[in-house]
Amino acid sequence: MINTSAFQGKTAAYFTLGCKLNFSETSTFGKMLQELGVRTAEKGEQADICLINTCSVTEVADHKCRQAIHRMVRQHPGAYVVVTGCYAQLEAEAVSQIEGVDLVLGSHEKAQLIQFLSDGFTQRDSKTTFRAQKTKDITSFAPSCSRGNRTRFFLKVQDGCDYFCTYCTIPYARGFSRNPTIASLVEQARQAVADGGKEIVLTGVNIGDFGKTTGEHFLDLVKALDGVEGVSRYRISSLEPDLLTDELIDYCAHESRAFMPHFHIPLQSGSDEVLRLMHRHYDSQLFADKILRIKQLMPQAFIGVDVMVGCRGETPECFEDTYQLLQRLPVTQLHVFPYSERPGTAALKIPYIVPEAEKKHRSKRLLELSDQKTEAFYASYIGREAEVLFEKSTRGRAMHGFTRNYIRVELPAALAQPELDNQLVGVRLGNFNHDKTALQAALQPHDS
Repeated sequence: MINTSAFQGKTAAYFTLGCKLNFSETSTFGKMLQELGVRTAEKGEQADICLINTCSVTEVADHKCRQAIHRMVRQHPGAYVVVTGCYAQLEAEAVSQIEGVDLVLGSHEKAQLIQFLSDGFTQRDSKTTFRAQKTKDITSFAPSCSRGNRTRFFLKVQDGCDYFCTYCTIPYARGFSRNPTIASLVEQARQAVADGGKEIVLTGVNIGDFGKTTGEHFLDLVKALDGVEGVSRYRISSLEPDLLTDELIDYCAHESRAFMPHFHIPLQSGSDEVLRLMHRHYDSQLFADKILRIKQLMPQAFIGVDVMVGCRGETPECFEDTYQLLQRLPVTQLHVFPYSERPGTAALKIPYIVPEAEKKHRSKRLLELSDQKTEAFYASYIGREAEVLFEKSTRGRAMHGFTRNYIRVELPAALAQPELDNQLVGVRLGNFNHDKTALQAALQPHDS
């Protein structure tokens, strides 16, 4: 039983590393604590409880997690410190040895975080570590639909992964693929509407794999969510190329009411040899076919792509295959990640190692290509009318928001109005802002 009285009047500080899914989960935990009477600590205020939600996608991420834990302990002396997330699952013993850490929860246990926190916070007698010992034992699903400090809501529809790519530790950190029912997710979407949500982003680890637990299908989920009144926009955070079906593309192009022309598709490598070494479930031709089908049916679609650079086995010729593929395809933006060695992964058996300096060189080339493609995509919309969902701005500063096809828009401070927050507003798109990260906008006369 949760000791609610122990939480009344307490304060909490939160720190999240990693993916949108982590941020969504942290926000949900914060909301649950708020309902128990816990207030989020103000900047500079010492908190009674600290929650760090960790990532372990790279060795750099692990290092950032350790830094964040030490910093939170230092900034909040005497606080009850809880560490959860992927790094806590994979390196639970190491995390528990960090001075100041009171409670470590793995991926299975974090679904009961409030109960564990209640038990530990009220007793406060010793360090405690809980985590599943094997991937198959990570079976819980922690529901999450929350917006945190943003306008958009993030709805967790799936967790875990069955793919076991050679470079990745995510299945060990989050377990096998699992999901809630469509009916429960529809109810969460309706609640988001009741809480003022107009845009919902579907999050998960391998979203297209939705249905493993319940025997349902991702397209069925999309259609059911599309019917929720009050949601103006849905976005899908990421879909594996082999799970992005033609039926889903067709539905988004021709039938959907609210799913936006915006896709994020992991490529990782454009070399078939490297994809084979990675144990990916597709080849470069399948990826190209999906991109071209989207653009054929939705010419206005924004397409983001994940690319891993410098993984084992990526010879100069293999990298050139990746560069040439992305150069000729109509993608919009590249998310470039240098490969990081992960202990225990099968990739360590691959003999060819890319030097760090070469990784940086390849990353730079792809980032420059990404900038060219994004700027060209944005530039093609200058002078057009668009509908933007604006996000709250700091007083006296420009407001920002996104068009249906994910063009970032900046409304000058002189035109920014509090009443535009979380509103769909008609604008005319102007030139780039000063750092070319957004297009400037002018309000349409009827919105002035």
